[in-house]
This record gives sequence, structure tokens and C-alpha cells, in this order.
Amino acid sequence: MTSAIRVDRRVLSNFDWLLTGAMLLLCAVGLVVLFSAGHVRETNYSPTMERQFVSMSIGLGVFVICFLLNPTFLRRWSFALYLLGCVLLAALFFKGVYAGGARRWLALGGFRFQPSEFMKLALILAMARIFSAENAPKDGYNMKTLITPVLVMGVPVALILFEPDLGTALCHLLIAGSMLLLAGVRGSTFLKLAIAGIALAYPAWSTLKDYQKQRVVSFLSPEQDPLGSGYHAIQSKIAVGSGKVFGKGFLEGTQTQLSFLPEQTTDFIFSVLAEEWGFMGSFLVISLFAFLVLHSFAIAGRCRERFSAFVVVGVAMMIFWHMVVNIGMVTGVLPVVGLTLPLLSYGGSSVITFMAGLGLVAGVSMRRFLFT
Repeated sequence: MTSAIRVDRRVLSNFDWLLTGAMLLLCAVGLVVLFSAGHVRETNYSPTMERQFVSMSIGLGVFVICFLLNPTFLRRWSFALYLLGCVLLAALFFKGVYAGGARRWLALGGFRFQPSEFMKLALILAMARIFSAENAPKDGYNMKTLITPVLVMGVPVALILFEPDLGTALCHLLIAGSMLLLAGVRGSTFLKLAIAGIALAYPAWSTLKDYQKQRVVSFLSPEQDPLGSGYHAIQSKIAVGSGKVFGKGFLEGTQTQLSFLPEQTTDFIFSVLAEEWGFMGSFLVISLFAFLVLHSFAIAGRCRERFSAFVVVGVAMMIFWHMVVNIGMVTGVLPVVGLTLPLLSYGGSSVITFMAGLGLVAGVSMRRFLFT
């Protein structure tokens, strides 16, 4: 039986220091920005940053475990982890902690975590198992062979929508959909799916909550309700634009320090960064994200084992879509849907999930015998 963890002398010599360095640099930037976002002037202290540091410390341990995990072990247990994720999502309806109009958290002892964050990696592993199977279509998926991956994709998306959490459900859909496109979809099948998507647009709109519809309307014209549904977008764009080239300086952002900026430690952390660090700081962070995504794709391209390649691509797309949607949201390019910025936004479940995913990528990169 293959052991879960395999370590040999090649570990340190083949370790991906560039990927790990970029991850740790983003974590460091995140802590600095969170200190400002959660800063209490009276005590010169940021409890938000302190809690995030604890989460990152745990995440670093999870990163090490994940990069040591044997791909064969991950493949064998991928469906079991997927089922566990679905069970945890279903448990929210009975044991979920109700906060902010939704049940998104489970409490274990004194800790709370979001099953939907864990589900991202479980979904990536399950989809990778399906797309790397020996009986996977070699000439692209058609409507018949799409049934299995669509069902595997659809179950967690539906469960998350019922929390309700539109942004996270959309993120799962984008990650799995990107992996599906990489696996290959026949042109005629893709056209049929596009037509079906257009036909379902209105029914899908009618199922949205009123506040979710209002977010879309506010995205198109936030000035119609500047103190209500359009407030987030307007204040965020003010913060981003006021940072100019070099920013206002650490702890000098007026939108941040005077609490005009909503959800500034979570969904709108990039607005804090842009206001205080300006275009240059924002460009640095976006460049680090771009490096992680492109470097991951390079790793997948050299990988000779399909399961591992799909896992790496899935993690890369998880980072990519979170970055694109979050930054698009805070700059007014996309509607406000509530997605975190990887490794910067406050949230233990989120940061641990991203570090675990990057640990899986580092593990594939480390195993040079899988590469050409």
C-alpha cells in the first residue's frame, strides 16, 4: 500500500522556493495591510492582523503537509474528500452558525470554519480524478459524457447557493468550468451549453434574493443609491483612485482610517492596499498573483501525470478567479459578490485553503520524476 507521505533526499534540492517565496511575500503584505485595515488608534493595535497571523501559521503547517502528500494517495481519496465536503455543506442546514443573513460557518469547539472553502480543494481533486481517468474522452466531452462532471460540479454549487452565498458558488463554478475547458469540450457541445445558459438566464435571475439583484443593479448604476446598495462600490472606487501612484502612506488612508470603507479587512482589502500603497503597491501584488498562476501553469505543462496536472491547474484557476473577481469588484468593473483576495483578505478558512492548495502545487513541482 502506498504511503500517504513520501520524503527522500531530493525534497530540499527540488523544493520550489520561488513559489513558496511568492506565497510568503503575499502573506507578509497581507499582514501589513490588515494591520492598517484593522488598526485601533487608541491602542496602536490590530487584533485582526494578530488573528490572521495565527491562521497563516496554521496554514504554513498545512502547506508543508500538502506538499509532502503522495499524488497516488490524493487520487485514491479524492472522491472521499469530495463526499466529506458535501456532507459538511449539508450540515450547515442543521448546525450552521447564522450570521449576516446566511449559514456559512460550522463551529467546532471554539473555532468556526467555512466548509465552502474546504470544498474548493475537494472539488478540484474530484474533477482532476474524473478528467484523468482512463475512460475520459480523448476527443472532447459531449453532452452524454458531460453528465458526470456536471453533476459533481453542480451538487456543491447548489448547496452553497442555499446558504446563500452567490459569490462562493460562482467561484466553484468558474474553477470547475475552467478545468472542464482544459479537459476539452466539443465545439457543438460548447455551443449547446452556451444556448442553454442564455435560456436559463432569466429563470436564474428570478431565483436570486432581492439584495443579490440589487447588487447587480448597483453595479450598473451605483449612483442611484449612493447611501444604500451603491455605497460599497462608490467608497471603494474613491479609496482606489485616491491612492494615485505611490499611495497616501501606511496608516494614512482616510477612507480606511475613518471607516468610510466597508468590509475593509475582508472583501475590500485591495481598496486599503490601493489607497495606502498606490498604483505601485497594487502592481506589485497583482504581479505576485500573476507569477503564482503562470508558474503553476508551467508546472502543469511539464507534468507527465494527468491527475497532478489537473490539480495544479485547478489551484491556479482558484487563485486567478478569486483575484480577478475581487479586484474587479473593488474597482467597479464587476458586481459586488463577496469574494476574498487570496492570502490578503482576513479569514482563517480562506487563507488556510489557499496555502493548502499551493502546498499541493509545490508537491507536484517537487517531484521531478513526474516531469519531462
